[in-house]
Amino acid sequence: MKVLRWESVGGASGDMILGALLDLGVDAVALERELKKLHAGDFSLRVESVVRDGLRGTLCRVDIPHEPHHHHHHDHGHGHAHAHAPHRGLREIEALIQGSALPEAVKADSLRVFQRIGAVEARLHGTTVEQIHFHEIGAVDSIVDIVGCCLARHWLGVEAVTVGPLPQGVGTITCAHGVFPNPAPATVELLQGLPVVQTDEPHELVTPTGAGLLAVWQQQNAAPAHGQVLAAGYGFGQRTLAHRANVLRAVLLDTAASSSATRAHVLECNLDDTTPELIGALTERLLAAGALEVFTTPVQMKKQRPATLLTVLAEATHRAPLLDLIFRESTTFGVREYEVERTVLARRHVEVETTAGRVRIKIGTWRGQDVTFAPEFEDCRARAREAGCPVREVYERALQAAHALRPAS
Repeated sequence: MKVLRWESVGGASGDMILGALLDLGVDAVALERELKKLHAGDFSLRVESVVRDGLRGTLCRVDIPHEPHHHHHHDHGHGHAHAHAPHRGLREIEALIQGSALPEAVKADSLRVFQRIGAVEARLHGTTVEQIHFHEIGAVDSIVDIVGCCLARHWLGVEAVTVGPLPQGVGTITCAHGVFPNPAPATVELLQGLPVVQTDEPHELVTPTGAGLLAVWQQQNAAPAHGQVLAAGYGFGQRTLAHRANVLRAVLLDTAASSSATRAHVLECNLDDTTPELIGALTERLLAAGALEVFTTPVQMKKQRPATLLTVLAEATHRAPLLDLIFRESTTFGVREYEVERTVLARRHVEVETTAGRVRIKIGTWRGQDVTFAPEFEDCRARAREAGCPVREVYERALQAAHALRPAS
C-alpha cells in the first residue's frame, strides 16, 4: 500500500498541496492538459522550482488570464473573493466533474471534497447545500486546485493518507462575509478530527480548500504506521511568514516494502475431551473472527493422556471475541495468554502464466530482496481441475514461472 504522510510547517492550501504532489514527480504539463478538459474556465498552471529558507521545493500557482494581479489569494486568506470568479453552486460543480473524462476514482474523490466543504458552508450560513453559492471555492482556481490534487494523488497510486499537526494562525481575517477570527469558521469545521498546533503567525495558514482535501483524504482508508520512504515533496505557499518556512511536506511511503516487527497476542489451551470435529469447527470460526493464525499440536497430558494444544495468534484488539469463542465452542476451563514479537516479511501478489492458466504468487521481501515465492494453493487446485492434470504439476510450473521473475544476480 502506498501511503502519503502530510507534514506541515507553514500551513496547507490547495496550491501548497498541489505543489508538494508535483514536487513528488507528477507531470505538471500532463496535469494541466487533463484539467483543461474540465472546461471550468481559462487558466494556466505556473509551476516553479524555488529555494526558500534553504529548502528546495515547488511553488504552484493557478493563473487566470483576466486577472493581472491574481496571486491565488485563497492561499492566505479565505477572503479576497475574485472579482471575475463565477459564483457556482455545488450542482454546477458536480455537473462539470461528472461530465468530464477524468478517471472515476478522481471524480468521486473530488466530489467528496466539494460536498464536504459545501455541507460545512451550508451549516455555517444556516442554509442548505443546494442553495450555497461558493465564493472562492467555486472559482476556477479552486476547482483546478481540488480536482488537480485528487488527480495527482491518483497518478501517484496513493491508497491512504495521514496528516501530522497543522499550524493555526492568530488574529482575524477578512473574507467575503466580513471579519472573522483566524482560522476561518469553515476551516475550523473542516479540521474536526485532525491534529492542530497553535502558532503566532498573523495569517490564515490552513485554508478551507486545504482543510477539505486533507480531512476527506484522511478519513478514507486507515494507514499502517510503518513503511519505507519512497520520496518526499515540498510545496511552498505564496507569502513569507514571520517565524517559519511557508512549506508543506508530502512523504510517500510504501508499506509493502517494509518487513515489520509487530506485537501479537497468543491464546492457548489444552483440550483432552473435545472431539476433533468440534476443534475443526472452532478453528474455522476463530479464523473468521479475525485470528491471524490458528494451529493445533498433539500433546500428552498427565497420565500420558493424549490431547490437543490449541494455539491462536491474534492482534490484541481481537482478544475478547476470540476468547469468547474458545470458551463457548470448546470444553476448556482455562486459557493461557501472552504477548509475542512477530516479524513479518513484506508481501505482495503477482500473477504468472502457466500452461494450465494464471496462478497468483505470494512474494515475501526481506531487506529489499525477494526471498520467498509461494503459489496460491487454491489457484493451483482450480487450474489443475480445469486442465485435468495433477495439482502438484501446476504448483511446480507456477513456482518455476515465479523464480523466472527473480532479477539476475
